[in-house]
Amino acid sequence: MAGSGSPASVSELDAFNYVVGTQTFSPKYQFTGKPWLVETAEVIRAMGASVIKFRLDDNIRRGAQPENIRTLRDVAARDPAAKAVLDMAFGHYLIWTYPMAKEPGQSARDEELYDLCCYLLKTYNGTRKTFYLGHWEGDWEIRGRAGSREDPTPQSIAGKIGWLNRRQQAVDDAKRDTPHHHVDVFCYAEANLVRDCMQGRPGMANEVIPHTQIDFVSYSSYDTSNYSGVETRLPEALDYVESRLSPKPAIKGRRVWIGEYGYPASRHAPAEQAARTRQVIRAALQWGCPFVLYWEMYNNELDKDGKQRGFWLIDDQGVKQPVYYTHQRFLQWARGWVADFAKRAHRLPTFDEYRGKAIEFLDATGE
Repeated sequence: MAGSGSPASVSELDAFNYVVGTQTFSPKYQFTGKPWLVETAEVIRAMGASVIKFRLDDNIRRGAQPENIRTLRDVAARDPAAKAVLDMAFGHYLIWTYPMAKEPGQSARDEELYDLCCYLLKTYNGTRKTFYLGHWEGDWEIRGRAGSREDPTPQSIAGKIGWLNRRQQAVDDAKRDTPHHHVDVFCYAEANLVRDCMQGRPGMANEVIPHTQIDFVSYSSYDTSNYSGVETRLPEALDYVESRLSPKPAIKGRRVWIGEYGYPASRHAPAEQAARTRQVIRAALQWGCPFVLYWEMYNNELDKDGKQRGFWLIDDQGVKQPVYYTHQRFLQWARGWVADFAKRAHRLPTFDEYRGKAIEFLDATGE
C-alpha cells in the first residue's frame, strides 16, 4: 500500500482547512478486506474532508508488528497502513502519538517524538501537509482512569506538565534542525473536563496547560456539547481554555479546537444527531476553532450487551446517517466556494473570510 518515490504534494484546495471533519479509532466493524485505518481514511476522504484524526501506534494494522517497527518513526515510515494514510491527499493530520519506548523522565525533550517530527518534515517537505501531534483526553490521564471523579494529585499534574513540555521541545527542536518548506508540525494537548476547571477544580485547563509552551489545545467537549445552550456554553469554555495558553505570536488565530463531540444513536435519533451536530459546527465556526471533529466515522464502542452504541456517521450496516450527509453537504459547499473564490480573486480566502461564508451557508440552508 505504501507509495513509491516521494509523496505527492497536496493541492492548494486539498490543503485548505475546511475546519469540519471526523476521525477513526479502532472501529467495531468494516466492509472491506483493507486495514481498518486505510478503509476509514478512504471513506473520510471521499466525504470531502481535508483533515483526519487517528492514533499512530503498532496496532493500526490489527496484527503483529514486524520486528523492524520499534518506534513512532518506524510506524510512520514502515507500517503499510500508516504510510498509505500519511501519503493520502489530506492537508491536516491530528495524530495521537505515544512513544513506544520508555522515555527518561529527566530528558529535556522526547527523543522518539523528535525523530518522528524530523521524519515527517523531511518526508513530506513541500507537500503542503500539516501534522498536529497530541494525545487523548488529558483530564482522564492525570486522574489515572476514564470517568474518575477524584481530583488529580499534585504529582500527576507535575508529571503531565513535564511530559507536555518535553514533547513541545521535541517539536520545536525538530523544526529548528530540519530544513523544510510547505510542511509543518505542531504539538497539542487535550482537555476534557473544562467545566470542572471553570468551577475551580484542578485539571488540564487550569493547572497543566498554563505551565506549558504548548502550540494548541484540543477540547473533547462532551461536558459542554452534551447539554443545551451550546451556542453560549461552548464559546465560554473555549474562551476559558484560550485564556490559559502561553502566548505564541508566530501562530495566528485561535489555538483551541473541538477534538471530540458526538451523539450516539443509542440515545439520539438520527435527525437529532444531525441537528445537534449543526449547532456545534456553527458555534465552532463562529468562535474561530481551527477544527471541529465528530466522533467518529465508524462506531468504536459497544454497550454491556455487545450492541453498537452508535457513535457513527456510517452505521454497522453501511448506511450513511443524516449526520454523515450534514458533513458531506457542508464539505461539498465549502470546497466549491473556496474553488470559486480562488478563481475569481486569484488567491485563497483568509480563514475569517471562509468561516464567515460558512456560517451564512449553515444559516441559509439549515445544514
